[in-house]
Formats: sequence, C-alpha cells, structure tokens
Amino acid sequence: MNESIALVVLVILFALVFDFTNGFHDTANAMATPIATGALKPKTAVLIAAVLNLVGAFLSTEVAQTISGGLLAEKDGASVGTSIVFAGLIGAIVWNLTTWYLGLPSSSSHALFGGLVGAAIVGAGFGAVDYGVLLGKVILPAVLAPFTAALVAFVATRAAYAITRRSDGLPDGRRVFRVGQIFSSSLVALAHGTNDAQKTMGVITLTLVAAGLQTAGSRPELWVVLACALAIALGTYSGGWRIIRTLGTGLTAVKPAQGFASEVGTASTILASTTVGFALSTTHVASGSVIGSALGRQRREVHWSTARRIVTGWLFTLPGAAVVGALAALIARLGVTGVVIDAVLGVGFMVAVFLRARPERVDASSLEAEVAAAGGAVRKRRRTDA
Repeated sequence: MNESIALVVLVILFALVFDFTNGFHDTANAMATPIATGALKPKTAVLIAAVLNLVGAFLSTEVAQTISGGLLAEKDGASVGTSIVFAGLIGAIVWNLTTWYLGLPSSSSHALFGGLVGAAIVGAGFGAVDYGVLLGKVILPAVLAPFTAALVAFVATRAAYAITRRSDGLPDGRRVFRVGQIFSSSLVALAHGTNDAQKTMGVITLTLVAAGLQTAGSRPELWVVLACALAIALGTYSGGWRIIRTLGTGLTAVKPAQGFASEVGTASTILASTTVGFALSTTHVASGSVIGSALGRQRREVHWSTARRIVTGWLFTLPGAAVVGALAALIARLGVTGVVIDAVLGVGFMVAVFLRARPERVDASSLEAEVAAAGGAVRKRRRTDA
C-alpha cells in the first residue's frame, strides 16, 4: 500500500510538471500576436495570460472527464494502472520539451494523448483504449479545428479590412485594433485555461481512479482543480519565448487588425469545443487562425516553410509521444525498479534539454527587440499597409 501511495504521489508530481510545460509551451497561442503587433509588452502579456489561465481552469471540467472517464478504459476492471499513466506522462513531457527546444508550436494535448495511448497499449493491451473517444473527441477535432479557426480568422480579417478601408488618403484607423487585441488575446488565454488545464485534471483523476482512491466517472476533486490551475498559470508566466517567436513572427508579419481577427478565430473555436468536451489542441487552432488571418489580408504573406515545419510537428506528435510512452511502459513493467528508472530518465532528460537550451536562450528582452526590428522592416517596405 505504501508503494502504491508513493507511486500515486509520483504520478501527480509528474502530471503537474506536464501541466507546467503545457503552460509555457502554449503561452504563444494567446499572446504571440499581441506581442508581435506591439499591443502588449512581452512580460505584461504573459502575466495576463497566466492570470486568465488560472481563472479559466475553474470554469469547466468537461474535457477532464473525457480523459478520466473516456479515453482509457479504466472502468473495465481497472485495466489501466497507475504505472501506465506515469509512463504516458513521461512520453508527453519528453515530446513537449523536445518541440519547445525546437521552437515548434506542437500540441501539448496530443503529446499527452499519444503518451497515454502508447503506454496503455503496451501496459494493458489494445483493449485499454476507447478508440471511439480517441477518434471522435481527439483526432477528428484535430483535423477540423485548424480549418474552422482559419476560416473564422479569414472572414474576420476580410471584414476588418473592408470596414476600415479608405479611399480618401486619410489614416484608416486600424491601429485601434491594438486595443482590441488586449481583450481578444485575453479571451484566448481564458479559453486555453478552460480546455488545456482540464487535461491534467483528467490525468490525475484517472490516476486516483486507477489506484482505487476515487470513484470511476466522478469529477475532479477541488484540490486537483486548484493544483492544476496553479501549475499551468506558473508555466504560462514563465514565457515559452521560443514558441512565441515562431508563432508571432515566423509565420507572417502580423498587423493589429489581422492579430485581432486571429484571436477571435482562436477563442471562438476553443470555447465551442470546450462546451462539448472536445480535448482540443489549442496550438493547432492558434496556428490555423494566424494562417487564416494572413490569407485574409490583401497582401498575403505566409512563410510556408515555417508552416510546413509546424504541420510536420503536428503529424508526428501523437505517434512520437506514443512511442516514448510505450518505451516508458515497457520499462515500468519491471515494477518499482522500472518506475524509478523512468523517473530518473525523465528528470535527466528535462535537465539536459534546459542545459542545452541555455546558450541559445530567448527571453522577453530579446523577443521585444526582434519584434521591434521586424515591425520597422515591415513599415519601411509597406508604408500604406496598416
């Protein structure tokens, strides 16, 4: 029993570590575009995002129930054990940190799902996964959501430019959209909290159910909600500057009207998905919105080489994290020794990635300088395009 409790505590700790990485990995989804347009200073942006992620985490538990009571078949004789959940978390954390180091806005959500599915198949067999839930609430939304968000952002951008277009040579007033971005990006941050924080809540609840400490099908406990909300908020506040740089300046030169439209597309898609319990990838949605808003401008500028890198990351996230989760599950089958080996390897990988990233550090100051330089270049090249 002591070993079981110790394993549960270890899983909860690693789940909160994943939640933290989710926070800094996905800060860009809400704040890349307002930072890129100068609507918000980088440090101010991440502070707002952190607070609203915290608030959003308390607004819904539908997505948490998709994970804790749907994706894995823990109801069938507790086939999914605590060690399997732990192995799945290792897969998710390893993939999150790898893509963060590469500056790729890949999906933390799909890293988690992939890790859990890979670990469950190796640890408990193919029957441990509810493939209907995986297809209906994970894979199909992953395919459809970016296109939906891109379409909304495209239409919103077209409308914004059409409404503000002038033919008399006077200023078009589109800079007012910078003020609008403060509110629209805040809505994205709130929406992110309602969706992504739920995933770690679901993992911890799944762990408690697997250990016999909570009834299957029940909602997350209040302490679980609070812990996950704090972890994702702290992760968000830490920045995730590498991915903010890719999403804010790597895909297109973002203008205020375009950024506002992009955030409207992102927020509306995420909130709609949260309502029905879809465990959506906010990264897919945000990237799709940025591309859609870029296509909606008269002078279209999408850096398709960056877009291809991002899409490649999307395609490999589920299977890549599943492979890592499966390997961790194989090691975990050794029992307590295997779990300890997994924990040591996981911590070692985290330390190695952060040490590797230090010489190429991206922080708020360097990002602000890059954005200012990019903005200056765009103004010189295109003085009439606001």
